[in-house]
Amino acid sequence: MVTHGRRRTVLRRLPCDSTIEVAAVLDFLGAHAVPGVETYAGGVYTRVVVARGGPALVSLAVVEGGVEATIRTAAGNDVDAIAALTRSLLDLDTDPHAVDDALGSNPDLGPLVASRPGLRAPGSIDGFETAVRTVVGQQISLAGARTVLGRIVAEHGEVAFGDDPGWRCFPTPERLAAVDPSTLPMPRARGRSVQALSAAVARGEVALDGPSLDDRAAWRASLLGLPGIGPWTADYLAMRVARDRDVLLGTDLVVKRAAAELGIELHDGRPDWAPWRTYATYHLWAHLVADQWRAQR
Repeated sequence: MVTHGRRRTVLRRLPCDSTIEVAAVLDFLGAHAVPGVETYAGGVYTRVVVARGGPALVSLAVVEGGVEATIRTAAGNDVDAIAALTRSLLDLDTDPHAVDDALGSNPDLGPLVASRPGLRAPGSIDGFETAVRTVVGQQISLAGARTVLGRIVAEHGEVAFGDDPGWRCFPTPERLAAVDPSTLPMPRARGRSVQALSAAVARGEVALDGPSLDDRAAWRASLLGLPGIGPWTADYLAMRVARDRDVLLGTDLVVKRAAAELGIELHDGRPDWAPWRTYATYHLWAHLVADQWRAQR
């Protein structure tokens, strides 16, 4: 799906509460940017979005009172949908005061919230893309994952814009389902996981496009039934794709290391942090790696 027609540029202001730490979300997204699909430079995050009318390009920057989205699309009626996707990606609509008041009053998390008020939980532009990226990134460095994903995009992703061939769409489930997993630039077992995930999504057996939390157990089970997807991956996707705000990734190595450094116990799943345990997870991550995210600006 290549956009050949003339693209027009629309500026859309995305207002949000002044306490929301939008820059940190852009840092997080920028640190994970996949070559060909995304860039992050000078505090501006840009990515390809495949909308109903075809591929579009959206650039996001922090401005006074919110975020300025520069949307370049050949289909003007896609602008509202892209703006809505962007608000969800940046988590602009969850009440930051409710989150900070609840977690900030906890003796363990209070200092973290005080140092990073308004910290957000990023969403997802495309659930399938996020799932593949999560599987590929298992047990390798962030830089390594970006390199591998960039190679997959270059090999299997369609050129997004006929007049700007440097941008590509993330490969579709159908495309990756048809790939010989042994040809993917990763260990054979992980390649089989990517191919199996892609095939399940292509057949409609796993829903990654706005899954409902009303049937969270069945959705999680559908993910866990796939090779190479364990509880950590399923829970991370619940955070990013299903927008579950109450997931504590207590087995995550960075979360465990941050908790140990701060003297925080995680063994009981911290029910006292509910219903905002996803934000607690991001606070623990940020405690150790926020500087690494910020370095991508």
